[in-house]
Amino acid sequence: MSAFITIGVICLIALRGNAVLHLWAPVIGVIAGAAAAAYFGLYDFGRVASAGWFGLPDAQWPGLDLSFGPAFWALLPAFIFATLVGATETIGDALAIQRVSRREPQAADFRSVQGAVSADGVGNLLSGLAGTVPNTTYSTSVSVTELTGVAARRVGIAAGGVFIVAALLPKLLALILAIPAPVVGAYIIFLLALLFIVGIKLVLQEGMNYRNGLVCGVSFWVGTAFQAGAIAPGFFSEFAGGMLENGMTAGGLTAMLMTLFLEWTSPRRFRMQSELGVTALPLIMKFLRKMAARSGWDEAMSNRLEAVSEETLLTLLDQPGDRQRKQRRLLLIARKEGDSALLEFIAAYGDGNVEDRIAHLAEQTSGAAPEQQLSLRLLQGLSSSVRHQQYHDTDIITVRVDTPHPAVSTDD
Repeated sequence: MSAFITIGVICLIALRGNAVLHLWAPVIGVIAGAAAAAYFGLYDFGRVASAGWFGLPDAQWPGLDLSFGPAFWALLPAFIFATLVGATETIGDALAIQRVSRREPQAADFRSVQGAVSADGVGNLLSGLAGTVPNTTYSTSVSVTELTGVAARRVGIAAGGVFIVAALLPKLLALILAIPAPVVGAYIIFLLALLFIVGIKLVLQEGMNYRNGLVCGVSFWVGTAFQAGAIAPGFFSEFAGGMLENGMTAGGLTAMLMTLFLEWTSPRRFRMQSELGVTALPLIMKFLRKMAARSGWDEAMSNRLEAVSEETLLTLLDQPGDRQRKQRRLLLIARKEGDSALLEFIAAYGDGNVEDRIAHLAEQTSGAAPEQQLSLRLLQGLSSSVRHQQYHDTDIITVRVDTPHPAVSTDD
């Protein structure tokens, strides 16, 4: 009953409450559920009463053991595996929080993702040196942001301050820890339901095809099965310390292995490097004609690849701030994927996101296109998709080009 009241109150406020109530829907739901639990005698008031008002956390540093003995090498593979899974989760959380934090849809900023992974790694390093449990990002914060609509950084800073203060107030901490498991479970169910929808939107936003859909579907159900103990629980409860009993770990590992298999079995990639400048255009044209010939494409596809590459290069050179930057090198990677070609232009340049700029072209007036938008419009018409990933020192534009269909005559 307390779980039902918790999730019922949160859903009622989320569906019918005003903007102000949305901010407090999770808190109100948990308070209502805790009150119901107290009525049924489930709330542990003794734990709250016995806790002190002020205190310091227990601090016992175990020291450093740099002997690198058998125990170290036995645990190293499991820790490396856990680190990879944790990094994958951090990347997913960083992408999802961007998705729910912006009023208007925008391309993902991978510089922020880089920062999140770096902060996660530094936090884990400090946790290890301090002899405490590691830290990670929590996906439930994405659901709370989606529900409340609050994504300001100052709110996150304030929440961090509250956590620090709570560590010094045992009474407040006991008040939270005494909340019964049914109330917490109902709260988590609601947040995971929101998180599932955010994840689906993120996957669809990044582009869904047969391969991506298969990886997502298989990974999801493998993770669900391991979480439910439906796959050899007697064996996997002992394997790697029971790590695969966690659905996120099992599903994440499945997704990584399937993605690596796709990469290893993909057709040969063609690569070229040059200075990022107009002088690179003849080299790119020669490179693409050779790639098209080896892939068995006709002259029409070769011409389309050359046109797309020319407009992409001009777009790269037209970025603000390029003149003040040191000369960069351009790496072009091309490969065949079914009947399409995938071109990756890797360089470092200005701050504008090409993906967003192409999306905003539809909002322009119907008059003549400005000169600086001409390359974007041509690129939009010649390619089937354009994706722009921005990092601190590298930008990647991935362009998919479909094979042109031959014209069909309507003459009798």
